[in-house]
Amino acid sequence: MIDHLGINVADFDASKAFYDKAMAPLGAALLYMVPLEYTGGKKVGGYGRDRPVFWLQEGKDGQKAHQHVAFTARSRAEVEAFYAAALAAGGKDNGGPGLRPHYHPDYYGAFVLDPDGNNVEAVCHAPE
Repeated sequence: MIDHLGINVADFDASKAFYDKAMAPLGAALLYMVPLEYTGGKKVGGYGRDRPVFWLQEGKDGQKAHQHVAFTARSRAEVEAFYAAALAAGGKDNGGPGLRPHYHPDYYGAFVLDPDGNNVEAVCHAPE
């Protein structure tokens, strides 16, 4: 059910050096760095074996460390239903349903902030 998750790190480069070595015995490596124009200038990178599933996000000093979790949806309709239900339950929009081709061509996700400010996502990787 969990598609991927992310943590905030205070020093991205130090954390990257740590995870580069710690993940290697598991057959995992840094597979993707999100272009800075999509992250507001923060370094964001994903580790995995076949696709990124564990993400590091550069935090800013003094910020509350909000986390990110993405749940697997079986269809784009489920992504849309998740988004509507989460907003109706009091979540705040953090990116409506849609394609995110900067991750891959079929990445269809929606993002909401939960009551604590955590970034919660539903994502479908299947083509239409």
